[in-house]
Amino acid sequence: MKGLGKALGASAIFLVLLVAVYWTWMRFGRVDVVFYSAIGCAVVAAALAALPLFRAKAFAGFTGLEKTQLLAIWLLAGYAFAISVPAVIDRSLSFYYLEKLQQRGGGIRADAFADVFTREYIVEHRLVDVRLTEQLQSGTIVIRDGCVLLTPRGDRLARFSRWFRAHWLPRQRLLMGEYTDALTNPFRASTDQVDYACTSAALPSESSSSK
Repeated sequence: MKGLGKALGASAIFLVLLVAVYWTWMRFGRVDVVFYSAIGCAVVAAALAALPLFRAKAFAGFTGLEKTQLLAIWLLAGYAFAISVPAVIDRSLSFYYLEKLQQRGGGIRADAFADVFTREYIVEHRLVDVRLTEQLQSGTIVIRDGCVLLTPRGDRLARFSRWFRAHWLPRQRLLMGEYTDALTNPFRASTDQVDYACTSAALPSESSSSK
């Protein structure tokens, strides 16, 4: 039980450091992508918490393996925090709708939500700028001569995403009172006649997209 208490104490130190590092980084640091920066905060907090874990006499009773396992648990907890709290709140349309309902006095007509999305959400959250920045930082797109182009990495991710969507997303998903497989292939109703495609742009090579 002593060992468990010490492990919990060390984990409490990690959590305090995680909150402190995250708050400091988000308040004063420059952030390219919220999710990646939150993971960076978790890594920094785990590294700081590992100093007393591996050096302090209070934790001398732990074996090297136990200390390493505890460090791995902290990193996993930091990842869970990054993807479950800041990334979700930053990206979630569901949270936005709740906030918008609150802003508008608690109620909005159901038939107005499409307009709320296109006229308010996209503008207020600078959705296009945010998503393009994330993809640029992730190396999945490049922007050349006014065209947004998939990189080979982006092409692979898009292929995987469409395969997963077609084969592993629910075929009976509840959408406004109706069970449907519409989201397993959302492009099925898309038109081929568009005037925004960069048809003459070639897919960047692996070497050129990494520059």
